[in-house]
Amino acid sequence: MNNKTLSIVSYITPIGWLIAYFSGKDKADALLKYHLKQSLGLAIVSIALNIFLRFIISLVPALAFLGLIGLVIIIFWILGMINAANNALKPLPVFGKAFESSFSFID
Repeated sequence: MNNKTLSIVSYITPIGWLIAYFSGKDKADALLKYHLKQSLGLAIVSIALNIFLRFIISLVPALAFLGLIGLVIIIFWILGMINAANNALKPLPVFGKAFESSFSFID
């Protein structure tokens, strides 16, 4: 697979991220490294947000509508895949800039 395809695959589940990371580790270019960082950061935020929301909703069931925040995360996943498909080094909305300098093991 080429780096563009691996960049797109990195957004598809944690298994996709692992496939992209290990397949492209030796021949990674700036595009792949960038999207590996963005997708890993998004996965971490997604998991943390899910745990937090489940805790809040278990305490106050009337706040169950907060589960709709998960749709925003899905939109961010789609935006990341679109950016990877267009060869764009564009950060994800809201917290994408923070991931650009994180995860130094990917460099």
